[in-house]
Amino acid sequence: MGHLGSAEPPLEISKKKAEERLKAAQERLLRLRLILGGQIGEKRIGPPLCVLFEGWDASGKGGAIKRLVAPLDPRHVRVAQFAAPTYDEKRHHFLQRFWNVLPGNGGMAVLDRSWYGRVLVERVEEFATKEQWKRAYDEIAEFERTLTAEGMILIKFWMHVSDEEQLRRFESRKNDPLRSWKLTDEDWRNREKRPGYEAAIEDMIERTDRPKARWKIIPGDDKQYARFAVVEHVCHVLESKLTKRGFDLNAADQPGSVGV
Repeated sequence: MGHLGSAEPPLEISKKKAEERLKAAQERLLRLRLILGGQIGEKRIGPPLCVLFEGWDASGKGGAIKRLVAPLDPRHVRVAQFAAPTYDEKRHHFLQRFWNVLPGNGGMAVLDRSWYGRVLVERVEEFATKEQWKRAYDEIAEFERTLTAEGMILIKFWMHVSDEEQLRRFESRKNDPLRSWKLTDEDWRNREKRPGYEAAIEDMIERTDRPKARWKIIPGDDKQYARFAVVEHVCHVLESKLTKRGFDLNAADQPGSVGV
């Protein structure tokens, strides 16, 4: 596929090495999160950070989010999950329901699915009209432009898995009494529409990958790789953006820099 590429990770890595990289990335992220929140270093409030996840069913979004927020104080990060809009939400513009969960300055939010449902599931399942989902690309781009112009750091992940690996994970869930709740009839139906979803994903990336709102595609057939790759990417973007905005990241290593 054009934008998505392979679901296989670019390198083979042992479970032990993957765990080491994840732990190092989590410690790096914790330090950056405290800097962003004004708790250590120069102790000034940083910009809002919003990390959103989209991906195939059983692509590892939940596991990646779990590892991303694990090192953080739960008071300092909000995780929001979005399913189908309610009856009342459908009475409003489709972007309306996302505003209240967006972070303010110094805050961090992680979104498990997002406004991209309009151009993915709502397009493929025909919950939105063709005119609605076609118009949504520009609406989403303007929405994200508004947020990033105000200072938000926006990181967007697409968790990519192959058709074969997705089927293997479905079968594994089906046979596990503690995980079978994750698998629905709708998930099986969606598998049958994979070509339609592939076309929608390609269009989504083509139309909404912008300089301040880039998509990062994570090859997710290897869960261990995907998990540290997500945390490392968030760290990389944070370090780059904060440095560009004049934050002295080394100040956090000075004695007496820890906040109360």
